[in-house]
Amino acid sequence: MAGEDQDHLRPAGGSAVSSTPQSGDRHTELVIVTGMSGAGRSTAANVLEDSGWYVVDNLPPHLLVSLAELATESARSDELPRLAAVVDVRARGFFAHLQTAVDQLRVSGWHPNLVFLDATDEALVRRFESVRRPHPLQGEGRLLDGILRERELLADLRSGADVVIDTSGLNVHQLAKKVHSVFAGSRGPKVRIAVMSFGFKYGVPLDSDFVFDLRFLPNPFWIPELRPFTGQDKAVADYVLGQEGAPEFVDRVIDLMAPVTHGYVREGRRYATLAVGCTGGKHRSVAVAEALRDRLTSADVATFVVHRDLGQE
Repeated sequence: MAGEDQDHLRPAGGSAVSSTPQSGDRHTELVIVTGMSGAGRSTAANVLEDSGWYVVDNLPPHLLVSLAELATESARSDELPRLAAVVDVRARGFFAHLQTAVDQLRVSGWHPNLVFLDATDEALVRRFESVRRPHPLQGEGRLLDGILRERELLADLRSGADVVIDTSGLNVHQLAKKVHSVFAGSRGPKVRIAVMSFGFKYGVPLDSDFVFDLRFLPNPFWIPELRPFTGQDKAVADYVLGQEGAPEFVDRVIDLMAPVTHGYVREGRRYATLAVGCTGGKHRSVAVAEALRDRLTSADVATFVVHRDLGQE
């Protein structure tokens, strides 16, 4: 994915304009894709483009307001476009203006979703080495120097992002599926929640907004007839969800997420990751993640499951 982030360029232009959308309650959907070089920004942009979004890559940040303004003015009233702009350190000196541009958009009446793609330093090093290309901020130093310099530069943006996607353990196809689930679906649901199962021994997901520990439940791994199966199999799911505390846990999480999702709708946030973990990410977390997915889906909330560590040795 490192090579993708530096190869796919589309020109953009225009002058900055700051005005409130004139489309009543309807206006352009705008996603700003940024993050670490090599974390898969271009993969995300390609998925959005294939799903009907108008995508501009390597856009100077000060042109974001102008882009949204022009798209809204030129669209037919019944067909406002969905915009996605990839903004990253390739913009060099212009990149420093990204936060200012995002703030200006919000003041002007838009609700941009800032998506930050991240990965561990180790994963980024592997990707750059596999494509034998330098990091854009590497200069005369080491590859890791460029990565650390970029991470420091992007720290504030990451902390303020609406969506953080950790691509460390994802291949191109898995990342494409996740991006499609988040942004490329229908316009019906106002909030999308990813319920992610994981194994603590493989690390807590970097992009988790809520983390729950299921190691208080008995582990099916120690039951010989259940060990070969996963939480997606009925026998394991029945065992896990039949344990003392399991149904109550699911109920409490549902109760907790109700005010959260309602608040997301009010504030214009559209995505969150709820992570549930057990030791290896194969039995307990998988079963409970599937149960939470079934319970969370509603008219305003679309829920999908990601089993991050299922299939790990």
